Amino acid sequence: MRKVTAILIVLCLSLAAALAGCSNKETVQKSEDGKVVLTALITKHPLTQELEKMEWLQEAEERAGVEIKWEEVTADWPQKKGAMLAAGDIPDLIVGPNAITDAEYAKFTGLFQDLTELIEQHGPNVQKMFDEKPELKALSTQKDGEIYGLPKYQRFWPETATRQFINQTWLDNLGLEKPTTWDELFVVLKAFKDEDANGNGDPNDEIPMDFAPTGTTGFGYFQPTVLMGSLGITLTDGSGNGVFVEDGKVKNFLIDERYKEVISFLNKCWEAGLINPEVFTQDYTKYQSVARGQDEYAKVGYTFGWELTDRFGNTVAPQYQSMAPLKASANSAEQVSWSYDYNTLNFGVNFIQMSAQSENKEAAMKFINELYNPEVSMQVLFGSLGTNIKDNGDGSYSVLPPEDKEMDPGTWKWTTTWADNGPMYISDTLKLTLGTDMQSVGSQTEPLKPAFESIDKEKDVYPGMFIKYSDEDNNTLSLINTEMMNLGMAKYSKWITEGGIDSEWDAYVAELEKIGINKTLEIRQKYYDEYMSNQQ
Repeated sequence: MRKVTAILIVLCLSLAAALAGCSNKETVQKSEDGKVVLTALITKHPLTQELEKMEWLQEAEERAGVEIKWEEVTADWPQKKGAMLAAGDIPDLIVGPNAITDAEYAKFTGLFQDLTELIEQHGPNVQKMFDEKPELKALSTQKDGEIYGLPKYQRFWPETATRQFINQTWLDNLGLEKPTTWDELFVVLKAFKDEDANGNGDPNDEIPMDFAPTGTTGFGYFQPTVLMGSLGITLTDGSGNGVFVEDGKVKNFLIDERYKEVISFLNKCWEAGLINPEVFTQDYTKYQSVARGQDEYAKVGYTFGWELTDRFGNTVAPQYQSMAPLKASANSAEQVSWSYDYNTLNFGVNFIQMSAQSENKEAAMKFINELYNPEVSMQVLFGSLGTNIKDNGDGSYSVLPPEDKEMDPGTWKWTTTWADNGPMYISDTLKLTLGTDMQSVGSQTEPLKPAFESIDKEKDVYPGMFIKYSDEDNNTLSLINTEMMNLGMAKYSKWITEGGIDSEWDAYVAELEKIGINKTLEIRQKYYDEYMSNQQ
C-alpha cells in the first residue's frame, strides 16, 4: 500500500511539473491577446525609424497572428553576427540583405530551417512568387535543394546604383568645363579647393571630392572604385570583394594593375587636399548630411550617389548634374565601362531566414508569407498606404511625396520603411506609379547609357548571386575572403591617405596569393562556366 501511494505521489508530482512546464512555455509563446510571440532581428539602414512606427508592419503581424519582439541593428552587424552564430543562439527570424550568407548556411549546419515544406503548407504568396518568377526560386535554392533564405524582387530599378555628380553651378562660377578625363577632373577639383566655388565668401569651406564610407569587409556603392570603368573594368553589383568578369574570365581587381592606377590617382588627389579628410571616418549619415550644404550654398563639388535629391536634398540638388564615365586620359583607347548592378538592385538573396530551433515555425512562416503579398511588399519598399502610398481605388497605386516638404523622396522612403533592405515581391502586374525621385533616376542615368550599351552581358557581367556553391567550396571561399578583405581594405585606405602602393604592390600581391586569392578565382571560374553553359 505504501509502495502504491509513493508511486501515486511521484506520478502526481511529475504531472504537476509537466503542467507547470507547459504553462510556463505557453506564457512565453503567447501574448496577452493570444498572438504567438516571435523573436526577430533586422539589419536596418541608419536612416530607418523604429519598427514600432511602421503601420504596415503592425498590420502584417496582426494578419499573421503574431507579435514580434524585434532587435534592430544599424551598425557592427558582422561582429554581432559572428558572436551570435558561434554561440548557436539566433532569433526565430533574421531579416536583412544577405544578412546570413550561403557560406554561413554551409558553415553553421543545422542552425537554419529548410523552408521547403513550410512554403508548401503555409506560404501561398511565396509559392506564387516562385511560380511567376522561377529565377527567384533558383536564387533561393542551395546546391543540394534546401531553401534557407528567401529573396527580394523590386522590379523598377535601373542598371546601376551609382552615378557620379558634379556641381555645375561651381563650374559656371569658375568658368570651367565639365571634366571628361582624370587629368581634367584633377584640375577642376583643384579649382574647387583653391577658389570660392560656392560663392559664400569663404574659400576654405568647399569639399572638392567625397565618397561613401567603406567598411572593413568589402567595397560598396557610391565609391570611387567605379573609376576602374575608365580602364575597361566592368564592376558587377559593386564588386564588393573585387570580383569581376572580363571576356568570360573571372578576375579580382585587388591584384589587377588597373586597380593600382586608380588608387594612385586617388592618392594624388588626397595629397593635394582634394578629398574630404573625414572620408574614412565618417558614417553614411554624415556622408549624406554634408552634401546637403548650408542654406543655398553647396559644400561638395564632385561625388557619387543614387539620385540628385537623395544625395543633395531639395535645396542644392538643382546645382548638380550627372556625368558620363571619365576616360583615364585624353589619349586612352579603352572602351569605358561602369558598375552594372541591375541584378542586385532588382533581385536579392537571403533577405529573411528562420531558426531551425524555433518552436513556432508555422506562425513564423505565416508572417513571412505576409511580406510576399505584392501589396504588402509595395509597402515594405515605399512605406504604408495612406502616408507613403495612395490607393487610387481602381486597383492601382501611386507613391506619395514626403509629408515633410523639406525632405526628399529617397530619404523619406528610407526613413519610414525597410525600403530596399526588406524581403519583398513587387509583381510585374502590380500597377504602381513611382515617385519623382525614381522617375528622375532614369534621366540621370542617361550619361551612362553608352557605357552600358557597350557591355557584353554574357562575357563581362558576373552573375554572382545566381551561382550556388557546394558547402565545401562555400566554406573555402568564406575563409579566404575574410582574410583577403581584411588585408585589401586596410591597404585601400592606407594607400589613398599615405601612399606607398608602388613600393608595396609586389609584396601585397604575393600575400594575397599566399592567402588564396587564386584559389577563389579557380573556384569561381568553375562555377561561372557551369552557370553560363546552363543558360545556353
